Amino acid sequence: MRGLSGREQIERFMRALGLAVRQPTRVFLTGGASAVLLGWRETTIDVDLTFVPEADEVFHAIARLKDELAINVELVAPSHFIPALPGWEARSGFIRQEGLVSYYHYDFYSQALAKIERGHAQDQRDVADMLKSGAVEPEPLLALFESIAPELHRYPALNPESFRRSLQKTLARS
Repeated sequence: MRGLSGREQIERFMRALGLAVRQPTRVFLTGGASAVLLGWRETTIDVDLTFVPEADEVFHAIARLKDELAINVELVAPSHFIPALPGWEARSGFIRQEGLVSYYHYDFYSQALAKIERGHAQDQRDVADMLKSGAVEPEPLLALFESIAPELHRYPALNPESFRRSLQKTLARS
């Protein structure tokens, strides 16, 4: 059974993946991995990530490393839950380079909106940390929500009005 992952486990995974990948790859960490690396929390259940380009070598390396390092890895991004925000990649903050792998924090505005939509208690705490730290600011967050609002119908599990109310409640608390 794989346990929770702290900063050391995440960094070990990042180094090992950097050694395994033989082509330039951008890895975007999201969720708990970002929160742990930034010190917003101590551990995460899994390392959520997405990568570009999608190459078999990276898929194989992740499958091997999650077992070797006893770490949970999920291939997931905010765009799996909400429409991709315009300019998300440019807002994704560089973490570091390991071999040919460049690591980034997936755009915090995308992360915040996806977490607000999901509404889990840990997600709410993460968004509060994003707002408190200045990684996310209320006005641009609201503007980015409005930019994707016309596309929410493409995500049948979403209730656009409920999502909007959750965003407004989150911003009222900040």
